[in-house]
Amino acid sequence: MQKKEEQTPTTKIFVIKTTTGQERNVARLIAAKVEMTHIPIKALLVPDALKGYVFVEADGPHLVEEAIAGVRHVRSRIPGLVSFSEIERYIVRKPVMEDLNEDDVVEITGGPFKGMRAKITRLDKSKGEVTLELLEATFTLPITVHSDYVKLVEKAK
Repeated sequence: MQKKEEQTPTTKIFVIKTTTGQERNVARLIAAKVEMTHIPIKALLVPDALKGYVFVEADGPHLVEEAIAGVRHVRSRIPGLVSFSEIERYIVRKPVMEDLNEDDVVEITGGPFKGMRAKITRLDKSKGEVTLELLEATFTLPITVHSDYVKLVEKAK
């Protein structure tokens, strides 16, 4: 008896070039068309960091061509395949703490101080917390918030 080797499923990812700023609309139109006509498209990816492109996972280029035919704002399908390792950086979300340093200016995105700008005075990476000094306050009052509630505005000089 022969043992069959287990084959890992290979993902075939294709790239569609779109009008810049219309990536989400194109993805919605393709998703609607795929749902109505039952084209076997597995996934659509619209990365925020990459403007003008939509990634499509399908078994073959003919399925992608069928899905994008007649869809507005689609410029073309870029020939060839993209490997999963190339688009992995758009899928994996890195923690906010990696980009933050002391004296950086951040905006608070949640809680009672939402919308206010502050300067980072201390980072506690083990707890995922940052201690801030509000820039818009009349007196300096250190506050501690979770790193998910801050957005980097300006790096320290």
